[in-house]
Amino acid sequence: RRNRRLPTAATTQAIGKKYRLTMTSFLSATSAVQSRNGVNALPIRNTEGGATLPVSFDGAPTAGDDGSIDHGVTKNPYERRFSPYEFNGGTTLAISGKDYAVVAGDTRLSEGYEILTRDVTKLHELTDRVVLASAGCKTDIDQLWSVLDIKCNVYKHNHRKTMSVESSAQMLGNTLYGRRFFPYYSFNVLAGVDSEGKGAVYSYDAVGSFERTPFSATGSGQSFLIPLMDNVISHKNRNDERRELGSDEVVEIVKDAFVTAGERDIYTGDKVEIAVITKDGIQRTTFDLKAD
Repeated sequence: RRNRRLPTAATTQAIGKKYRLTMTSFLSATSAVQSRNGVNALPIRNTEGGATLPVSFDGAPTAGDDGSIDHGVTKNPYERRFSPYEFNGGTTLAISGKDYAVVAGDTRLSEGYEILTRDVTKLHELTDRVVLASAGCKTDIDQLWSVLDIKCNVYKHNHRKTMSVESSAQMLGNTLYGRRFFPYYSFNVLAGVDSEGKGAVYSYDAVGSFERTPFSATGSGQSFLIPLMDNVISHKNRNDERRELGSDEVVEIVKDAFVTAGERDIYTGDKVEIAVITKDGIQRTTFDLKAD
């Protein structure tokens, strides 16, 4: 066997200078960790309030650590998730008539069981004859409105005319469909007066499928308004003679409908904003609802 020479002190010193080797003890490493954290236990943030995680440097189990996933802080399981969406509540409703359309939305903005504001509009004028009502996630709604405004302005500059309600309906459908893989969390109803002077209402899903209907409702109070509108507006399951309703009468129906929805839905309330669309333009009015 070839004899191996042991490294000399000079050789060891040269290696240390080259690689900057630092010798430390277990005690000094432990002290360094504790000094960086300021405590003998690492802090953890959780939904149950402030807590600490005991740290052991010798591999032995520490006091208070029962070996569970949360180290004995709480016996409840942890649940962590992230969602890019937040449902901010609210209700919208649109009804079409012979030569008008009525669209309405409440002004309450909520998050969970908190009311963030009592005076935010859910109605957005795209043109002087078209109004979009949106309920859902407020941030997505604002972004959608901004995109639609840009497209309306581009259309106006290119064609030297204002976009019709039919074109607006198709534009909204295309915009929503373009985001179908990460949709706007916005539930929309579009109302206006068409080129023939008739009232028009378009109902949408989240990814742009739409149809023209006599009325449409979206939002947290949708399930309370649809059955009422089926009876009053569509005249379903009734034996009496159907008559044409004027815009003033429809406005009163809308007020009663939102009062009904507000009594059953905590996310609907404060005020309802109503817009009446005719060939002459848009008239707005407000009606107070419950504030609790």
